[in-house]
Amino acid sequence: MDPVTLRRWLPRGVCPEPEAVTELSCELSVPLLTARLLLSRGMRGAAAGEYLAGRLADLPDPLLLPDMARAAARIVSALQHGETLVVHGDYDVDGITGTTLLVQGLRGCGANVDYHIPLRLKDGYGLSGSALEKAAAAGVKVVVSVDCGVSALDEARLAGELGLDLIITDHHQPPQQLPAAYAVVNPQRTDSEFPFRDLAGVGVAFFLLVAVRRQLRETGWFMTRAEPDVRQVLDLVALGTIADLVPLQGVNRTLTRNGLVLLDRGDRPGIRALKEVAGVKTVNCGAVGFQLAPRLNAAGRLEDAARGVELLLELDHARAIETARLLDRFNRERQQIELQTLEEALGMVAALPPEQTHSIVLARDGWHSGVIGIVASRLVERFYRPTVLIAMDGEGGKGSGRSIRGVHLYRALQECADHLLAFGGHEMAAGLSIAGDQVEAFSSAFETTARASLGPDDLTPVLLYDGVALLDELDMDQVRAVEQLSPFGMGNPEPVLLIEKVRARQLQRAGEGHLRFIACQGGDTLPAIAFGMAARAADFQGEIDLLVSPQINRYNDRETVQLRVRDVRSSA
Repeated sequence: MDPVTLRRWLPRGVCPEPEAVTELSCELSVPLLTARLLLSRGMRGAAAGEYLAGRLADLPDPLLLPDMARAAARIVSALQHGETLVVHGDYDVDGITGTTLLVQGLRGCGANVDYHIPLRLKDGYGLSGSALEKAAAAGVKVVVSVDCGVSALDEARLAGELGLDLIITDHHQPPQQLPAAYAVVNPQRTDSEFPFRDLAGVGVAFFLLVAVRRQLRETGWFMTRAEPDVRQVLDLVALGTIADLVPLQGVNRTLTRNGLVLLDRGDRPGIRALKEVAGVKTVNCGAVGFQLAPRLNAAGRLEDAARGVELLLELDHARAIETARLLDRFNRERQQIELQTLEEALGMVAALPPEQTHSIVLARDGWHSGVIGIVASRLVERFYRPTVLIAMDGEGGKGSGRSIRGVHLYRALQECADHLLAFGGHEMAAGLSIAGDQVEAFSSAFETTARASLGPDDLTPVLLYDGVALLDELDMDQVRAVEQLSPFGMGNPEPVLLIEKVRARQLQRAGEGHLRFIACQGGDTLPAIAFGMAARAADFQGEIDLLVSPQINRYNDRETVQLRVRDVRSSA
């Protein structure tokens, strides 16, 4: 299987009529380019205004989530009767931040709260039966899950037998049969009335905290104690939401937009320490996804994810720095393991049978289950095929998958369920466990499923652009206004524009593998940078078309418009 090098350029939506652009521009008092981008993404009128504003006051009522009223009432009762609660999270950043949020928030309401994060290599994914037994033995009556549990049928049954009231908060695709828990709060449930389905696990936890605080307020609980400001945990919501790659649309965008302000400010000692060891000055989605989140994730991948919760709850800066440096060391170790695994996986891809053309399934003894998801993502980037990597250990293995447009990974695994011991996840990412003697059959079934979903064009990555523009349209005011559409990420990509018939002047290498040049169109010019494209310098000769994201380059207190090149082709 050869790496994919070609990209198809397609418009993101229908080009809006000039009259509609002018009308929206006047209605919202925004530049024409911003109005055009909003319309091309299907937003108009009041909805476009709410999108730009991102007000917390516009968030939906938490009680629209299924079982939310029941879950909140049980937690309120636990507070009133002095019962200890245990929050059981997952070991990824979504689970770590969601666990921290509930522990901090409920303690702020006056609750006695402990927490448990499973060990990835020892306990595996999801609710831990042994953790439930330990909680019951300690006299705990209420356990609240975060980012896990919606498929935990056996563990929910065990909780009932142990006399535990299990409140499941999760955002993963629920199975046909829900666990027999005290409450199952999940926006993906078919009976959910919540207007937004794609919350991260930390987002579900946030709405639970809001519902609990509301019920406590109605009982007069805060007449004699301080009422916590739930806005102070939005830094955790932003961190977990960005890291979990859920769409930054609707509710997620509002939560993340407000939470990024807190992350950038760094009021939380653990965040401040994490920024310091990662060398992060300004926090945006890229800084979270590539610098902060990997260090938190490294704790769960290589050791104990509870270290991440400790860091985020820590109030002493010196101790926070010590823990952050430990996570930074784990991250460097993770990177080395990941690189070795990637090299081995690339060798195995080269040896795949010729009939395996629509998917990649690789299994190997000795692979670290904590990095195979990252390596699967690297293979998807290189080969653009739905990919599952399986870390074998004795007679079985744990797998992690990543997908592409056109293959809903969770549904694909459902079609291959006869060959799996367990699986869970969502559209673009999922995990599984499998018996060793089923790997070959699963690989064949997964290939069949991928073939049924993907046509020839689906195997070529698509680069979507938001419209055609001229260089003279991209002045400082227009580009600065585009930043109002942020935060950019999954589901809310950074705007990309097609600039046609350009010439690259003063083309030169910059840094390690990058190109800098001056983009010229008629008498108009703008500086441009093409990251990682030095090997394609020949493609920048003659008259070319560019896909670019216009940005404001801020350096030494000076601001200039700059084009970040996404792709290039000949204009011929």
